[in-house]
Amino acid sequence: LIKLCNNARGKPLEMEPNKESTCQVVSYPLDIPTITELVNDPAAGAISTFIGITRDNFNGKPVLMLEYEAYETMAEKELIKLCNNAREKWPDIYHIAIYHKIGQVPIGEASVVIAVSSPHRRDAMRATEYLIDTLKITVPIWKKEFYEDGSIWKANCEGCQAHTAKHKHT
Repeated sequence: LIKLCNNARGKPLEMEPNKESTCQVVSYPLDIPTITELVNDPAAGAISTFIGITRDNFNGKPVLMLEYEAYETMAEKELIKLCNNAREKWPDIYHIAIYHKIGQVPIGEASVVIAVSSPHRRDAMRATEYLIDTLKITVPIWKKEFYEDGSIWKANCEGCQAHTAKHKHT
């Protein structure tokens, strides 16, 4: 949706997008093209995405699948807070979409999709990185990893959260 702005003489100045955020915690497979299209805007010169995919290994151990649980109502409220915080940091961003799947997520399937549009790439890319990093710290969504030799609930890695280059997963 686009809103036309007029100057004092009634002449069009520029197109100003309505800024929208769409945040959902869902139990069905994430449709990446549809989620990305939610942030598309004629005034946007960039769309940045992050897609978290279940991989088949972690620290040399074969992973069979992931399973996520969430306090859904609180998670969606926290996702909206994240969007509002991102808009404060990067006021030029247009639209944000954050979708997180709960339940079983097999190898190769997306568990989280974040898409951000903005006039230029830098704000979209920085906002996307901020959103995934902060989501992993603040949003009440928990991950269980299933290995060939059993399963464990995973906490988020403090080294990853602090963006330290020297930490390693053991």
